[in-house]
Amino acid sequence: MEHNQPSRTAQGAAMHRAAHQLVDHPPIFPDPLALRIVGPDAAQELREGRDVRATSQSAGLRAFIATRSRFTEDCLSAAMACGVRQYVLLGAGLDTFAYRAARAHLKIFEVDHPATQGWKRARLADVAIAVPDWVTYAPVDFERETLQEGLSRAGFDFAKPAMFAWLGVTPYLTREAVMGTLAFIATLAKDSEVVFDYSAKGGTARQRKSFESLAARVAASGEPFRSQFEPKELFGAVKALGFSFVEDLDAAVLNARYFRNRDDGLSLRGRAHLMHARV
Repeated sequence: MEHNQPSRTAQGAAMHRAAHQLVDHPPIFPDPLALRIVGPDAAQELREGRDVRATSQSAGLRAFIATRSRFTEDCLSAAMACGVRQYVLLGAGLDTFAYRAARAHLKIFEVDHPATQGWKRARLADVAIAVPDWVTYAPVDFERETLQEGLSRAGFDFAKPAMFAWLGVTPYLTREAVMGTLAFIATLAKDSEVVFDYSAKGGTARQRKSFESLAARVAASGEPFRSQFEPKELFGAVKALGFSFVEDLDAAVLNARYFRNRDDGLSLRGRAHLMHARV
């Protein structure tokens, strides 16, 4: 991300979520605010099919971005049923969870770079989406402070468990940064959880070509990919940090869970994975 500029990939992910509402029926991840938050001009481009993210060319990535949000919010619902009352979105971007329904029973922390967070708050004001009392913004410039410092300043309760959503971020970080954040989460209160996505090494020739094309596009936007992981090795490394439960979900697992019996043929096609871990 360019210094003092909001994340371009955050806008891109939001556009994929918005396009999903229009072109994939039924949506895997219904989001009534997805089109509003991207802004009226961008939403109109999607409705008219003038943005590539609303075309079949982007179906695979669009499906994955919708699925990772759906899976994370499914995990959050399960965690809340077990008493978790803190939800932390690391790299919140234009996520709309906090604004879709009453969440007075849940404390939500949106963590992001100050420039991206300022851009989001301006966008919310522009499209008349109110900021509820249960949202706390935690701007963190990771070049100058740690996640722990940012959460402390925001009033996070380290004595109580929390659910962390870390979506669309790890590919842009070094391996050391990824493992460092996971190591920190592993020290938190029992029953704390994290869901994150990552790019897996290997795959078919077609999958590698697709990944290389995506990598070239994000690099051109100034936000290059910096890490890939071998799934079994990452699973072991995360388990070794002290998490009591770890699961890795690839396209086959997620397709079986979310894409059965669809008439439109929408499914996951790439080699991106989700990992879910609990302290």
